Amino acid sequence: MNTSARTAAPRPEDEALGLTANLMYGFQHVLTMYGGIIAVPLIVGQAAGLGGAEIGVLIASCLFMGGLATLLQTLGIPFFGCQLPLVQGVSFASVATIVAILTSGGSLPAVFGAVMAAALIGLLITPVFSRVIHFFPPLVTGSVITTIGLSLMPVAAHWSMGGNPKAAGFGSMANIGLAAVTLLIVLLLSKLGNATISRLSILLAMVLGTLIAWAVGMTDFSQATHGPAFALPTLFHFGWPEFPPAAIISMFIVILVVLVETSADILAVGDIIDTRIDSRRLGDGLRADMISSAVAPVFGSFTQSAFAQNVGLVAVTGVKSRYVVASSGLILLTLGLLPVIGRFIAAVPTAVLGGAGLVLFGTVAASGIRTLARVSYENNMNLVIVATSIGFGMIPIAAPSFYAHFPAWVATIFHSGISSTALMAITLNLMFNHLTAGNSDQQSVFAAGTGHAIGHGTGHGSAAPH
Repeated sequence: MNTSARTAAPRPEDEALGLTANLMYGFQHVLTMYGGIIAVPLIVGQAAGLGGAEIGVLIASCLFMGGLATLLQTLGIPFFGCQLPLVQGVSFASVATIVAILTSGGSLPAVFGAVMAAALIGLLITPVFSRVIHFFPPLVTGSVITTIGLSLMPVAAHWSMGGNPKAAGFGSMANIGLAAVTLLIVLLLSKLGNATISRLSILLAMVLGTLIAWAVGMTDFSQATHGPAFALPTLFHFGWPEFPPAAIISMFIVILVVLVETSADILAVGDIIDTRIDSRRLGDGLRADMISSAVAPVFGSFTQSAFAQNVGLVAVTGVKSRYVVASSGLILLTLGLLPVIGRFIAAVPTAVLGGAGLVLFGTVAASGIRTLARVSYENNMNLVIVATSIGFGMIPIAAPSFYAHFPAWVATIFHSGISSTALMAITLNLMFNHLTAGNSDQQSVFAAGTGHAIGHGTGHGSAAPH
């Protein structure tokens, strides 16, 4: 026998840990991302004016579709799925654009149609996306992610006041106090030494805040028991999709952001578990994202992407098996078949969501700021690009009626802070960093003097060179 013949080394992600371990570790993944995956349908349901029962359906749909997308990504079929431990769920990047579509006169069917069309376009461009990904450096993605978090802050404030401006208690100290207590619980749990409790601080704070609200009579779960405990998803429950062009263009920008984020997550988890990621595997992962996003509206869900917090969990626990994450997909699928859980979640007081949302949305903005910290601002126009892009994205947030007299298609595209920021950042990045002809060799006045920071350990607290 030729002793030099060797079998290929097993991939770390293919490790089989057994049913019990898979379910235990899989449940931990679900707990880590649960607060994020239910936040999107809660926000969208509120913006669409849905009742508690309908929001419960929306939550169940997002859980169900997250389970399907996770199974596709982790187990894979030919051309779809990177076979890595990546938990999939409804993308937070789409929230601001969805809310913008709804508040500018659009409907849920218009949102679903925009998601389907934009995701199919994303699927078509996936083969060439790796060639143009250099047009989406941290300068662009950091600006967009920061704007996503900032643009959701009014939502957190609105929730903290009670959510419904027509309600008698809107803006009352009772609602704001409940939001403040929830925020305080998040901070206290985050400070505890127990890493698991700290990671679950937002979810646990929502549970404790809701129990406090129930104890003082600020919430009612009686309606949560009305309706079936188990139900198969209804196809096109909220109506047949509509395809307004402006909404599709706006959503396509979100799809580009999702492609960039998923690429980063695939490469990151590959590095964490020490497995090889080639262009084919990256493409399979991106195609899984896009086909899941295109199918999601059929079940009443939205754009799907990998959850970055679960990539972090893989790094913390050292559990590399994709079958663990596939188990979390099965758990999500099961939860999606239990609309009673969605109805209970929909009964969570809006003020509790506001307190938790302040941290949740702020974390998104902080992630964008962390990305921007990797950008070089020396002897270039990057500071001006970031400043202009985020400033432009804040216009519809600071002045929602700014585009009221513009054509409808302009208002739909630019009424979303994320769309405005993305378009401006991409355009300026091309103008200043790719089409360099005509650039001044003198540094912009806006960038002058930015290379300074507060000195540490200098003894006099003066500004020291960066």
